[in-house]
Amino acid sequence: MKFVILVFVILLILLQYRLWFGHGSLPEVQRFAEIKQSKIEENQRLKERNKSLAAEVLDLKQGMEAIEERARSEMGMIKNNETFYQIVDESDVVPKSSIEQ
Repeated sequence: MKFVILVFVILLILLQYRLWFGHGSLPEVQRFAEIKQSKIEENQRLKERNKSLAAEVLDLKQGMEAIEERARSEMGMIKNNETFYQIVDESDVVPKSSIEQ
């Protein structure tokens, strides 16, 4: 009878070891769950970015307004017979005395 109890105790210890420290243990499962959640969040962020880029590509393919807007904002282009006014904020201007030093 003592032998059977000893065998069961040894089996219980081995199973508990595997549950807490072996392959597929609870901490390992928790770590994989965290990795999975971070990948889901990253995929969602990338899907939103792709959706935005796809809308921008479609807009560029279909309309000249988007191309004109990009040319104006990114390249500073203006149309013929247009006057360009640039408004500079005084806080952005570097004083002349600091340039001379």
